[in-house]
Amino acid sequence: MKIALAQINPIIGDISGNSQKIVRMIDSARQAGADLVVFSELSLLGYPPRDLLVRQSFISASVDAVEQLAKQCKGVAALVGYVRPADTTKPGRRLENAAALLVDGAVAAVHVKTLLPTYDVFDETRYFRPGPMPAPIELNGHRIGVTICEDLWDPAALGEMLYESDPVLRLREQGAEVIINMSASPFQIGKSSLREEMIRRQVERTGLPIVYVNQVGGNDELIFDGGSMVILADGTLLGRCKSFQEDFLVVDTDALPVRCENPGEDMEQLAEALKLGLRDYLRKCQFESVVLGLSGGIDSAVVATIAAEAIGPENVLALAMPSRYSSEHSLADARRIAENLKIRLVEVPIEPIHSAYEQSLTPHLPEDYPDTTDQNIQARVRGNIIMAFSNALGYLPLATGNKSELATGYCTLYGDMSGGLCLIGDVPKTMVYRLARYLNDSAGKELIPESVFAKPPSAELKPNQTDQDKLPPYEILDEILQRYIEQGQSIGEIVSAGFDEQIVRHVVKMVVSAEYKRRQAAPTLKVTTRAFGPSRQMPIACRCDWD
Repeated sequence: MKIALAQINPIIGDISGNSQKIVRMIDSARQAGADLVVFSELSLLGYPPRDLLVRQSFISASVDAVEQLAKQCKGVAALVGYVRPADTTKPGRRLENAAALLVDGAVAAVHVKTLLPTYDVFDETRYFRPGPMPAPIELNGHRIGVTICEDLWDPAALGEMLYESDPVLRLREQGAEVIINMSASPFQIGKSSLREEMIRRQVERTGLPIVYVNQVGGNDELIFDGGSMVILADGTLLGRCKSFQEDFLVVDTDALPVRCENPGEDMEQLAEALKLGLRDYLRKCQFESVVLGLSGGIDSAVVATIAAEAIGPENVLALAMPSRYSSEHSLADARRIAENLKIRLVEVPIEPIHSAYEQSLTPHLPEDYPDTTDQNIQARVRGNIIMAFSNALGYLPLATGNKSELATGYCTLYGDMSGGLCLIGDVPKTMVYRLARYLNDSAGKELIPESVFAKPPSAELKPNQTDQDKLPPYEILDEILQRYIEQGQSIGEIVSAGFDEQIVRHVVKMVVSAEYKRRQAAPTLKVTTRAFGPSRQMPIACRCDWD
């Protein structure tokens, strides 16, 4: 069979715009002589549509659009993802996550997603009823097995047995000649290699070629990296689409391999994911430019660099907001970063505003009030200035905090946490340094000055302050956080791995205590296995004495 992989970047809810994009891909497939063009999961609606699915008008529009798309399928068939009502005479949710096979102007067959994930960022049983075990669909004399995302994932890839049924083996038993998977699989570091390994395992289990088409694009916190591919029954990689951009690739299952794009190494993937996530968040929310605080530290330097590369330096406004505690080298570094990136830098000293706060508040506060009060005032002054520029210019404000800070609460509500999007809030501090090195290396020049790497991290909110005044060294902190948050290890397990018990308990206490801050944080682009936000849903009012 000659199959076209249509890797598109849909806008959630934009059924009309997504339909137009699908029609263009159908036309391209027809011109290329393809028998079938395959789109991603819920390609007509964008994934995940979340509570748009409770609107009946949205569901009706989905069904109507599929019928209209069918009329475009003359001379080529198409598999399109959409949502349809379920049979209300039977128990269960009222909707189905479906794939329509469009042939010769009509909906020839429908596959309903069998396995519905409810882990990590997924909550599909909130909306959908699972479909029956699939059967092959006839197309041009071939028996094709259609699966949707989770239907393809085997227990070894998921790490645990989540389902009793196995749609892929069922399709093989019923005589499928090829397995097609329509997916919306979000990016995380290392996942592209995991996906390929999983697909290869399924090829070995079934002895069948697998066609895998993934969504691409940023939707809120989630980034979809594409990387659609075809692997033949003998393990040959027949073709692979580009990562982090739309792509169209035609393969012939009886021919030699065609274009096979390299997904890149971890830091390259991370950089491209963050660029795509930012670019799409702006485009889909109808922003053009961003504003951020540029302190001269590593975090804001990385955010500014990613932004400049993603949307162009002319669309990035940086604010240097020195205080009485700001070092000269930090301001100098901010100026150098802005010059290297060719972004606009505006300097707004906060000393007059800080002093005015002190004059107004000091008579009413206890004489021994903690110094964090004064530190947070400075951070909130800066947050207010950033928001003022955002309001005045219509720019999206970017928060620049990293995952280590968000995890431990080493950040200020309504201060440095202010923003419409947190770009590196799922990137641990040690990884921020690795990413910064990659950005310099990939540019072939010094975008982020060496002095930024060399100086101890500091918020510079009091004299001679460093992050390690309150936090363990980041090399230790990030390892503890990775074990506690992403691996779900207990305090005892982390201590058994060789970490000091007092430090571990202190870190865990900070994580638990800062939950209320994270609940009020800006949306954070997800790049690890457990990001703060939809990926990790924790109570605010709780105690963890049992851990």
